[in-house]
Amino acid sequence: MKAQPLLPAALKRRRGPRVAVLALVFCSLLVPFAFLFDRAPSGYVTTEERHRQVVLPSLDHAEKRGRPGAISGRRQDAPEKKIPRGSAGVIHQHVPEKRISKVSAGVIDQHKQIDSHSTSGGAKSKAPPAPKVEPSKAVAESTRETREISKDVQGRQKVAKADEVEKAKACQLEFGSYCLWSIEHKEVMKDSIVKRLKDQLFVARSYYPSIAKLQGHEALTQEMKQNIQEHERVLSVSTVDADLPSFINKRMEQMERTIARSKSCTVDCKNVDRKLRQILDMTEDEAHFHMKQSAFLYNLGAQTLQKSHHCLNMRLTLEYFKSSSLDSDDSPSGKFNSPKYMHYVILSKNVLAASVVINSTVSSCKEPGNLAFHILTDAQNFYAMKYWFARNSYKNAVIHVINYEAIILEKLPKYNIQQLYLPEEFRVLIRSIKQPTENTRMEYLSLFSHSHFLIPEIFKYLNKVVLLDDDVVVQRDLSFLWNIDMGDKVNGAVKFCGLKLGQMRNVLGKTAYDPKSCAWMSGVNLINLDKWREHNVTENYLLLMKKFKFKDERSLRAAAIPLSSLSFQHLIYPLDEKLTLAGLGYDYGIDEEVARRAASLHYNGNMKPWLELGIPDYKKYWRRFLVRGDRFMDECNVNP
Repeated sequence: MKAQPLLPAALKRRRGPRVAVLALVFCSLLVPFAFLFDRAPSGYVTTEERHRQVVLPSLDHAEKRGRPGAISGRRQDAPEKKIPRGSAGVIHQHVPEKRISKVSAGVIDQHKQIDSHSTSGGAKSKAPPAPKVEPSKAVAESTRETREISKDVQGRQKVAKADEVEKAKACQLEFGSYCLWSIEHKEVMKDSIVKRLKDQLFVARSYYPSIAKLQGHEALTQEMKQNIQEHERVLSVSTVDADLPSFINKRMEQMERTIARSKSCTVDCKNVDRKLRQILDMTEDEAHFHMKQSAFLYNLGAQTLQKSHHCLNMRLTLEYFKSSSLDSDDSPSGKFNSPKYMHYVILSKNVLAASVVINSTVSSCKEPGNLAFHILTDAQNFYAMKYWFARNSYKNAVIHVINYEAIILEKLPKYNIQQLYLPEEFRVLIRSIKQPTENTRMEYLSLFSHSHFLIPEIFKYLNKVVLLDDDVVVQRDLSFLWNIDMGDKVNGAVKFCGLKLGQMRNVLGKTAYDPKSCAWMSGVNLINLDKWREHNVTENYLLLMKKFKFKDERSLRAAAIPLSSLSFQHLIYPLDEKLTLAGLGYDYGIDEEVARRAASLHYNGNMKPWLELGIPDYKKYWRRFLVRGDRFMDECNVNP
C-alpha cells in the first residue's frame, strides 16, 4: 500500500525527457521558418548603418566566406572579416544553423544555443539575458573597423606606388630620360583576347610538367600539350585581336576546361610554383631586353638628324653653289668687330635651331638694329647656314656665319681642337646623403665644350659677348646683360647648387678645388673676354687637358665636365635664376605659367623641340619663332 504513491512519481520522471524531446522537435521545426523570414544568418545590418552605406573594401588575398549578397551595398566578391560581436554594420563569422539571433531596434543580441540537456523537471532552462549594446557605440566601432581596413588598403597602395617609384629611379639610372619618355608614351593594352590567351598559356605551361608525371592522366596530358601548341601557333601570327581567327573562342573554352581539370588533380604545388617563377624570370629578362633595345633606338633618334632636316641642309648647300650673288668675300664687316654692338655667339650645326635662337632674340629685343650674331658651325653645314641667313632677314640684326674648322686651321693652328664641339650635356643622378633611397632626382647638366675655350682667340677685337646654346628660346629682352658689372669675374652663368664640386671628386681627380663651389649651367652666359684673357683661362684649360688621359673621342668629350668646372673655379658671376628655365628637354612637370614668364627657355636633355621625341607641350614655344612659308622647308617636308 505504501508503494502506490511512487508510480505517479516514476511516470513524472519518464514524462520529463519526453517533454524535452518534444520541445527539441518543436524548435527544430521552427528553424526553417526562421530562415524563411531572416535571409542573413551570417551577419546583420542595422537601420542606421543602411543609411550610411558603409561598403567594406575588397581584399583579394582573403578567402570568401558566408552567403553571397548577405549585405546590401557590399561587393559580392569582397571577403568577410571576423570582427567581434556587437559591432553594427559589420560581418560576423558564419554561424551554425542551430543558432538563432534576434535583431531589435538596431541592437544585435548575443547568439543563443538551445541545449536539450539543460532542461530539468520538464521545464526549459532560460538562457541569461544578453548584454545590450548601445546603437551609437556599435556604429562607432563599425566606423573604427572600416577605417582600419581602409588604412590597410591605403598602406598597400603606398607600398605599390613606392615600388613603382623605385623601379622608375632604377630605370633612370640605367637608361636616363628614356624612362620618362616611355612612361608618357605608354600605351594601354586594348587587345584583351590576346592578353587572355597569353595568361592561359602561362598557366598551362606551369601545370603541364606536373600533370605529365601523374599516372593515369595520359589523355589529359595529351590534351594540354595540344592546347598549348594551338595557343603558341595562334600567338605567333597574331598580336592584336583583329588578327585572331574566328574559332579562337572555342580554343579558349577548351583551354579553360583543360586548366580546370588540371587544377582538380593532386599535384605538387612546389613544382607549379617553381615553373611559374621560371616563366616570370624569363618574361622579366625578355622585357629588360626589349627595354634596352628601345632605349638604344631612343638615344639613336635623339642624336641623329632627321631625314627632312638633312634634306633641307643638302638643298640649301646645292642652292648656295648655284647662286652667283653670294660669291662675295667672307671678310666680316665693321659691325662684327665693333664693341658698340651687342654681340651674340652661337655654336650650332642645325640650321633651324640657330634660326629660332636668332629670331627669338631679335623679336624680344627693343633695338634689334644693335644686335650682331656670330654663328660658329662646321664645314659640312657652313654653306647651308650661309645661304639660309642670306635669304632670310631678321629685322635689322646682322648675322655672321663662321666656318670654325677653317678658321682654326688657318689662324689658330697651334690649338689641337680642330673639330667643332657643341655644348656637352651630362646626365646627373643626385642622391641625398641622409635618405639616398628616397630623395633621388635626375638632372641634365649643360657645360662648355672644348670649342668654347677658343672663342677669345677667334674674336680678338671683342671685349664682351653673350653665348647662346642652339636649344635656347629667348622670350625677354636680354639687353640688360651688357649693363652688368661682373667685377673680376669671367663667366656670368646661372649656378646649379644642387650639384657641388665636392660631389664630383671621382671625376675631378686629384686637382685642387673648392668642394663647396656650386656647378653652373650653360645656355645663356655673359662672357667678359678681357677678363678671360687676363686670367689666362684658355692656357689653364690646356694645362688641365694634359693631366687627363684621353683614350678616344668619347673620353675627350666626357672630360668637359671636370675641365669646365675647374677652369672657371672662382670666376663665375651668378646670374638671376629667373634668367633661364632649364629642363624642357626631359622634365614633363614644368608648369605652363612658369615657362611662359621665363626670360629664356633651355631645352637641355635628349628631347629637343625639333625632334619627334620632343615633349609636345613645350614645342609650341619653339615653333612660335620658326620661319614659315619657306619653299625648301615645304619641299623637304619639314613639318614645324
